[in-house]
Amino acid sequence: MNDENELSYFKGGLALGVSVGLLSGIASAMWYNKKRTMDADLVLEDVKKAFLEEGPIEGSWIEFEKKPLRKFAIHSKTYNGGISRLEDGNRVQYEFIADAYTGTVIDIKRLKE
Repeated sequence: MNDENELSYFKGGLALGVSVGLLSGIASAMWYNKKRTMDADLVLEDVKKAFLEEGPIEGSWIEFEKKPLRKFAIHSKTYNGGISRLEDGNRVQYEFIADAYTGTVIDIKRLKE
């Protein structure tokens, strides 16, 4: 009878340990995915695809250093980059700011010549 009690405590402890381990693994994976930023090259490729839908581009660049952005109550990290293209025979340059977590373009400006 003593062996049965020890076995039931062992099974209960094992089940508890597995449950705690599984829950902490899920929580840490969710935390990691929330804090993970996109690669700057992938963000630039997405922006270039959007510009290529309207015509060819001449060049592009992106800063790999993430910069903090605060707009009112929103805090994020961003990448700054640029695209140049020919429009009506003139070279036109655009600068963009993209969210480092989602790759979404937050702002885009056409630079004056």
